[in-house]
Parts: sequence; C-alpha cells; structure tokens
Amino acid sequence: MIPEKEDDEKYSYADYLTWPDEQRRELINGEVWAMSPAPSTGHQKISLYLTLEVGSFLKGESCDLFVAPFDVRFVKDENQKDQDIFITLQPDLSVICDKSKIDEKGCLGSPDFIVEILSPSTGYKDETQKLSIYEEYGVKEYWIVNPDRETIQVFLHNGTDFDKPFYYKGDEFIVSSVLKGFRISLRDIFQKNLK
Repeated sequence: MIPEKEDDEKYSYADYLTWPDEQRRELINGEVWAMSPAPSTGHQKISLYLTLEVGSFLKGESCDLFVAPFDVRFVKDENQKDQDIFITLQPDLSVICDKSKIDEKGCLGSPDFIVEILSPSTGYKDETQKLSIYEEYGVKEYWIVNPDRETIQVFLHNGTDFDKPFYYKGDEFIVSSVLKGFRISLRDIFQKNLK
C-alpha cells in the first residue's frame, strides 16, 4: 500500500523503494502510475523477438541490454539522492552503453536506446509523457512499436531535442543510428510474432 501524500507533495524514488507490494509502477514527475496487467501475447512475442535480435547483435559489444521490469531513474545530475529523483520508468527494452550508469537498482541516467511496445493501456503514456521525458533527458534513439498498425516510429536525438520521427511499415527495414550496423525487418518483427 502506498502512503497518502498531500496534494502538493511528490513521490520520490526513495518512497518507491519502500512500497512493500509486488505491483509494478512508474514515477512520472512524482506521480505514481500503475503498470498494466501482464502484456498481451503479441506484445510479449515482439518483446522477446527484439530482445533476442538486439541481444545477439550486442554480443561482444560494450553496450548492455535490459528488459522490463528494469528501473531507469532519469536525473540531470548523477549525484542526485533517491529522495530527489522523481522520474523512474520501466521501458520495454533499454540499451545502455555507459556502464557507469548501471547499478544494483537499475540505471541512473538515460539509456542510449529505448524501445516501447504500445498496448491499449500504455499507448498514450508512451507517445506523450514518456516521449517528452526521453527527449528532455537526451535518449539518443527511441522506438515506438505499434503492434496494431504494424508500424514503428523512430525518434533520433540531435543533442537538443528529437528530430521529426521516421515512420516504418510494411516490408521496410530499420537501421539503428545508435547501434551501428543493426538492421531489422518489420515483416519479421510483426509477422513472425503475431501469428
């Protein structure tokens, strides 16, 4: 059970660590967002496929791949204490190339590459609030996978904000900007995993 706060108080990562139940949650600007029930089978298949493909590509590379549930604490300063952290998210996939950001609690700072797979209960948050956070905190590459439309939006950070997204559909291939040499077919992502 989460203790009540006054209207003007925010929950911090320090609060988050004290919650005794196993319910998955995220913190967005100090507000608690409950994670939806277990994702759909299609979501899980896409997540597994991307995990295997990205994980295989990263063998022998200096970057690490993590899949949800995995806490990513977004901070402007890596010296921030838990009680001063108000954004903690659990992206579907996170690739982190700066190993100093990885600790026993997850990631302290922005991953280089994030994938979110939309579901009816998370789509709005992934396409608005999370997009804004990933842009503000400098995530270099962000993919929004839409299983219903069988499309992927790719946002690339230019050092200030995200450029206009690239839209991929049909038989197209995505070539990652951050994971140099990584190339994947949309047809494989959707057709192999939703049937």
